Amino acid sequence: MALKIGIVGMGGIGMNHANCYEQDELAELVAVCDIVKERADNAAEQLGVKAYYSLRDMIEGEPDLDIVDVSTGGNENGSWHYEPVMQSLEYGKHVLVEKPLSNDIREGREMVAKAEEKDLYLGCNLNHYFTPTAENAKRYMEGGHVGELIYCLHKMGFAGGEQTYAPQNAPRVKGFPYFHVKAFLSHPFSVMRYFCGDITHVQAFLDRPSFRKRSGDLMLSINSIHVKFVSGCTGYLLSQRGDTTFGLGGWWSVEVGGTRGTFCIENCIEKITFWPAPGTENAAKPEDLDVGSSSGPIVTESGISDFGQTFPRRIHAFLEDVTNKVPRDLLRASGRDALAALEYTWAAMESHEQGGILVRPHPLPTLHGDPRTQNN
Repeated sequence: MALKIGIVGMGGIGMNHANCYEQDELAELVAVCDIVKERADNAAEQLGVKAYYSLRDMIEGEPDLDIVDVSTGGNENGSWHYEPVMQSLEYGKHVLVEKPLSNDIREGREMVAKAEEKDLYLGCNLNHYFTPTAENAKRYMEGGHVGELIYCLHKMGFAGGEQTYAPQNAPRVKGFPYFHVKAFLSHPFSVMRYFCGDITHVQAFLDRPSFRKRSGDLMLSINSIHVKFVSGCTGYLLSQRGDTTFGLGGWWSVEVGGTRGTFCIENCIEKITFWPAPGTENAAKPEDLDVGSSSGPIVTESGISDFGQTFPRRIHAFLEDVTNKVPRDLLRASGRDALAALEYTWAAMESHEQGGILVRPHPLPTLHGDPRTQNN
């Protein structure tokens, strides 16, 4: 039986999510909600569902709702997440919330704790690793072809430069120096953690180019962040918001190197390249390689160039997990995963404010496990 869905927040993201649910056999979209009546009414008319103008009214008016999709935004793209998430959980509804989990770390921690208390699913739209390329990368890792992790490099940023720059005057952006950090870094941090595990140390240097400074733009749009993972693997995240144009790998690339091989995903969903280490399967013999050369790459094109395809793939995964009643600890892109990215973001801000000191992120909530799914 399809899960009944209600969406709160019917801007562009909310409509994107609605279209994903409309096309997914595991979902039945039954209601939309927005405090802006016109927006709710327009969405309801397009989608053929009922409109509500308060979340409480939607939940009480649709008692069979299984999931509330929180697609609100707010300051730094996250200040309107806390109240609808907490209210939905209090009513006993599973929740999928847009990223970032919140623009306030305390609120993020409370949301995750509330889902734990209520024994409900809290997922976050960390859609960047719900891709064929990421699945292929995981197969390389799980098949032993990458080996012990050595490094992780992630670049993510919109193409731009001083000729295309225009100050952003939207209230959710203007005057918030950490807008880019809070609104953007959940994605690359979540990807790095997905492949390499928890981060134990963070050191960050944040800045903005001269053309932003001249215009009075406070946004710290250049983020250079060095990290260490619990495994001992080291990593580097370079993020920017239209201040330059990345070269190799495009606007989004992640490269993970291990003792048996290295992979690089380009443009998120488009292509993955794998380089086997010399002496391993499908690799050249070490004695056949010149100094400084490596084995030939294995290139796999996904055949997908539309980044928008990450949304239905991620949403379908959440619907699958709820339908299959997976243990909450195994929920993909969970609230806890989103909180991890938020903790690393706050560690990066602290490092920057303290002149680039090394910071240990706040510990994540302990995973207790579900006694209903574990043998004694």
